[in-house]
Formats: sequence, structure tokens, C-alpha cells
Amino acid sequence: MESSNTKEIKFSEESLEMVKGLIRRYPEGRQKSALIPVLHIAQAEFDGWLSPAVMDYVASLLDIQPIEVYEVATFYTMFNLTPVGNCVIEVCRTGPCWLNGSDDIIEHLEKKLNIKAGQTTADGMFTLKTVECLAACGNAPVMQVGVKYHEHLTTSKVDQLLDTFRAEGMISHTNPYT
Repeated sequence: MESSNTKEIKFSEESLEMVKGLIRRYPEGRQKSALIPVLHIAQAEFDGWLSPAVMDYVASLLDIQPIEVYEVATFYTMFNLTPVGNCVIEVCRTGPCWLNGSDDIIEHLEKKLNIKAGQTTADGMFTLKTVECLAACGNAPVMQVGVKYHEHLTTSKVDQLLDTFRAEGMISHTNPYT
């Protein structure tokens, strides 16, 4: 797929219909309420990340100022502001996960993938992110890949997951609304 810099910034007809449907859920003048789901759709449509041009496009569709989109996109770790690999691995590092070994899981992933948190593997397959609270504290340590949680992690479980993701050519930045 082309990168977001060279691809025309325009939703597919299917995605545009989803966006219009989301906007119709809110009273006139309140279309900003659809911003988060529209950003999810945009991220999936434009290679798994939100370039400034994509965020400007979203702002124009919602008839809001671009800064309003930037504020939301930069606040939430679920939105990627730089290109990412096909499989984005987000490891929780908050208290309960940390107490149950998330630092060891992060260190293991960094060594296994030969990258640091915030980086993407040379082959473009994996991006590793650390995030705050995935709200699954009772199942710590936890990581999220796409819309799926992987809980009670161990290094051997992580190795199995990586093998599965690689074998499947997993792409985790898909539209959660389809």
C-alpha cells in the first residue's frame, strides 16, 4: 500500500459512508463528537497512522479546526502519529502490569525484535509501544495487538505470539468498525 504522503487523502466510499453515519448520530453542530471513531477509521484507511494531512482531512469532514483533531490524536496512545509496522504491539507498563513483570516482557520484546520501545523493526513487521493502563489489571501483564488483548504474559507466550503474528503476516491496524 502507498504511504500516506503520496496517497490522495480521501476516504474510500465505504469508509466515507461509515463516517457520515457516525456524524448523523449527533445533533447538528455536535459532529466533533464523532472524532475518536473517525480517527480510528482514518488510521486504518491510511496505513496505520495519522499524518498531519490526514488529520486536516478529518477536521474538514467534521467542520472543526485542525488543532481540535491534533489535540485528541496526540493525547491518546491508540493513535499513531508516525508510520508503524504491520503489527503494533502495545505493552501496558502501569502499576499492576509492572508488578507482574511487564518490564521483563518489554525488555524481552526489545531483545527479540532488536528494537527499543517506540521503534519499528527493519522489516516493517513490528512496532513496539509502551502504554499506560489497558484496563485489564487482573490479567497482568497485558499487551494489546489491534483490538485483541493478550493477558497473563510470559516470555514464552510472547515468543509464541510473535511466531503466530509473523506467520500470519498480521496487520493490526484494521478498521475496528468493520
